[in-house]
Amino acid sequence: MTTPAPPLAASRRARRRDRTVYLRSHPLLFALLCATRHRPVLRLGRTLLVHDPDAYRHALTRIPLARTAPGTTGGTAAQLTGGRLLFDQDGDDHRTARRALATDLGAAALPRLRPLWQAVLAERVPALATGTLELVDLAEELAATTAAALTGTSAPPRQLARAAREAAAATARDHLPGPRRHSRTAGDAAARLTALLPDPRDAMLAVAAVNTTVAALPRAVAWCADARRWPAVDEHTAPALAAELLRLTAPSPLLPRAAAADATLAGHPVRAGDRLILVARHAARAHHRTPPEDPAATQAVFGTGTHACPGAALARTQLADTLLALAPHHPHVTRARVDRHAALPGYAHLTLRAEGTR
Repeated sequence: MTTPAPPLAASRRARRRDRTVYLRSHPLLFALLCATRHRPVLRLGRTLLVHDPDAYRHALTRIPLARTAPGTTGGTAAQLTGGRLLFDQDGDDHRTARRALATDLGAAALPRLRPLWQAVLAERVPALATGTLELVDLAEELAATTAAALTGTSAPPRQLARAAREAAAATARDHLPGPRRHSRTAGDAAARLTALLPDPRDAMLAVAAVNTTVAALPRAVAWCADARRWPAVDEHTAPALAAELLRLTAPSPLLPRAAAADATLAGHPVRAGDRLILVARHAARAHHRTPPEDPAATQAVFGTGTHACPGAALARTQLADTLLALAPHHPHVTRARVDRHAALPGYAHLTLRAEGTR
């Protein structure tokens, strides 16, 4: 039986450190989101910023979305793969492809994938007993090992992870409000990534698996350390704690989409072709000082309905296993440096030291 997670949102130290990640990595975006978050839906030209949780869910489940429009996740994936998408089918074929990926990433895949990252944790975490642990490096190794297994590549896992991070960073501007420009650098980065994969369509999968893990895991662990929750971490509490940490940190704070047809959203007319910047961070109530009562908030960071991320169970389990591996050492953060160039808000370095060690 899963034990409810202890309250975390009240930790001022944890919230302050995590807010710094946004302020230093994406200052203009964070300022825009903070300034507009009290508006459920706000139109800026042909772009709608969607903060309200109900409007967020409505946009994902009731408005037809253009999967490959420029500036969307699908559009960026098309840019990475030269137009060959993992989900570029229509109708039943599209649904079949999504179901196949859900099987590859869902609970049924855990017996195959979990031993891989648990082996990395077993090898790396004991270093805390006598010294420090660089958590961003550990997160990249976990992500690399998992992504290599998911894509079936024979390339060195670290090479795959770094190519996926470079490709995401080079195309990140397409996800953010503002003008979009074609970048030769993005094309070069995409070519380096797809060259490592047996199927170029798996570039989308590699980018998502690597970048969300490298962004999410260090931020979640830092929050847990700053909130001093290590004594409460055990096999019963870890799953709920991992889910709550992912809600609070919202590793992918925005879901960029585009409307495929005219619609209405929270009383606002939506025209076909309008960009929808769905603020997952606010739909998950990550900015609130007290945990929300709505259970849908925890799922919001992974989307919802047919647009939900199929890797949610994998991400939660991987974080829970990491918390369980670290908890006996009661680590605290000794060094934190924000990554100003990554696609998602995160750290370039996050160094941990066990309690009682020098």
